Amino acid sequence: IECFVMPRPREFQISLSDTPYYHCISRCVRRAFLCGEDKQTHQSYEHRRQWVEDKLLFLPQVFAIEVCAYAVMSNHTHLVLHINQQQALSWNTAEVLTRWHKLFKGTLLTQKYLFKLNDSADLNAEFLQESLPLTESELLAIEQTTVIYRKRLMDISWFMRVLNECIARQANKEDNCTGRFWEGRFKCQALLDESALLACM
Repeated sequence: IECFVMPRPREFQISLSDTPYYHCISRCVRRAFLCGEDKQTHQSYEHRRQWVEDKLLFLPQVFAIEVCAYAVMSNHTHLVLHINQQQALSWNTAEVLTRWHKLFKGTLLTQKYLFKLNDSADLNAEFLQESLPLTESELLAIEQTTVIYRKRLMDISWFMRVLNECIARQANKEDNCTGRFWEGRFKCQALLDESALLACM
């Protein structure tokens, strides 16, 4: 009798009550190169290492996730990530929305909220003409959206999604192709104690 073990959903692989430290691995498909040199064609992909490093410097400025260590190999990456839950919980509504808007457009309401808060002229003209204060129902909707964004900003899956999608788009554009660049979802391993953390790093 064959026995099949279903992969565990990511939400059950990551448990902050057990550890805030995780080892994440992403691997390329179709013999794609993340960095290094193709020995057959002698084409160098070493510049792609900088793509990853630049993104790893930027993302912790947005997420409540710190990069403890990383390695960029020829066809995969290793990351040791630390989820800083207390940092995320300390952010007020404006901080959460401002961080989220560095990555995504958000909603019309979150844009409106930050516009009124910052008196910014960067948004659409319709907001420039909007002088009425936010209603109670709008503020409630914004708070509900903030709860969602706060969770995402301390979620390793969202961190890896933003990182990997960006690299995949750049690589596919450079290779003049479409389709998947990464092999399925990233692999995630909990580092449950200091010895596991140090050994991984």
